[in-house]
Amino acid sequence: MVRLPFDDENAPLYSVGQVADMLQVERAFLRRLDEHDVVRPARSGGGQRRYTRGEIGELQDAIKLVGEGMTLAAVRRIFELQHEVRRLREELARERAARGKPGEA
Repeated sequence: MVRLPFDDENAPLYSVGQVADMLQVERAFLRRLDEHDVVRPARSGGGQRRYTRGEIGELQDAIKLVGEGMTLAAVRRIFELQHEVRRLREELARERAARGKPGEA
């Protein structure tokens, strides 16, 4: 069976307009999130932003945090810390597996 691009959560398929409509936000807000390094989508050959499904999930989280009063700098830092925790958990799981010690990751 052929795997299609929209089956891949990491395929950059969605334009700014599509994502803005989906999330009911202004396009300018999405551009600001990109400019402030909160969510950095890939660019098409023509330089247009293209979002993945994973990034759309991050955008939803960012919108919620901004709605709760967080600045874009704070949202960026929260995302950085979440990514770091995820990386450390993966590293810990690999170390435990290498030592033959099952446990929570």
